[in-house]
Amino acid sequence: MRLGVHADKTRFVIELSGNVEYRAFSLADPSRIVIDLPEIDWRMRPPSVPGASGLVERFRYGLLRPGVSRVVLDLKRAGRIKNIFLLPPHGENSYRLVLDIEPGAPKLGSVRSSEPAAGQSGRAQIARNTPARRFSAPARKPGTQRGKTRIIVIDPGHGGVDPGATGRSGIFEKSITLAAARDLKYRLERSGRYKVMLTRDRDIFLRLRDRVESAREKEASLFLSLHADTIRKKSIRGLSVYTLSENASDKESAELAEKENKADLIAGIDLSGEAPEVTNILIDLAQRETMNESARVAGFLVRELKNVAKLLPNTHRFAGFAVLKAPDIPSVLIEMGFLSNASDEKALRSKKYRARFAGAIARAIVQFFNSVEQADRL
Repeated sequence: MRLGVHADKTRFVIELSGNVEYRAFSLADPSRIVIDLPEIDWRMRPPSVPGASGLVERFRYGLLRPGVSRVVLDLKRAGRIKNIFLLPPHGENSYRLVLDIEPGAPKLGSVRSSEPAAGQSGRAQIARNTPARRFSAPARKPGTQRGKTRIIVIDPGHGGVDPGATGRSGIFEKSITLAAARDLKYRLERSGRYKVMLTRDRDIFLRLRDRVESAREKEASLFLSLHADTIRKKSIRGLSVYTLSENASDKESAELAEKENKADLIAGIDLSGEAPEVTNILIDLAQRETMNESARVAGFLVRELKNVAKLLPNTHRFAGFAVLKAPDIPSVLIEMGFLSNASDEKALRSKKYRARFAGAIARAIVQFFNSVEQADRL
């Protein structure tokens, strides 16, 4: 990929090994350009990825869903698609997908491709909103499945076109969370007590609500979401555990939740047609019991994790994370550490450390479910 700045436009070029179909569209608030392609084998590695230039502030790329890869360009100010076309190979050049961006308000819902020039192919299409998926009312009490194998759903944060935070070494949060989730799945399944599922088992994007609904469809007894943040002050390190509250426990928790809840925006999803019910998933506050159960899980986690990891002060924190809003499943989000801190990043990249981390979580889960069973017998 490369960027070029001209007097009247910013040109974005993707070099490809073959002819592809594609579509491109604009989104506003914030201003973005989105390009959808077939599933791509990305061969680019830093420092070959270009930085900000012209109207483009930054961009990201990755798998959106099976069969579809996506590139999302964040713009510094309002911009729109001036032209897009695919050039065939010529001389030493491979196929090139060329996108020209010009200043101006996006033509939402009216972006059209011009007829391909001689020797060119491809088209730009309009992105269409899909109906908002709504959460059904709770059909059972939180953490049910008494007397049968409990199902635990582990959610590796971010993925695909949404890389999450970037570590000091250049590693992406999406890679760290997937590795940790796989290690935790292995540790829990080895006990023979649980059936464990991942919301994603490869580098693919998932919408926030789909992560939650996936756990509900599986009738999970517990939902664990794994993340690893970055922060400006690189000396800060440590793990924290979050449960749901519409009132954040501190300013930092509120800011973190706000950032994480923008994952769908980051992936170039158009949220302008969403129904308000989607963001108000508490369902008449029926999940009060679930929130209490989640807090109990967090307590056991903090007790065990302090033996294997550096913890932040006030380790159990509260915020309005969208992935914690299942009304009938105890749900916890673990910020495993800061990728901006050299010690935390080194630990999270270590298979040995992740094994100890998974062991601590497994012990906490056993204690939680034991406490649930004891309460049922009273």
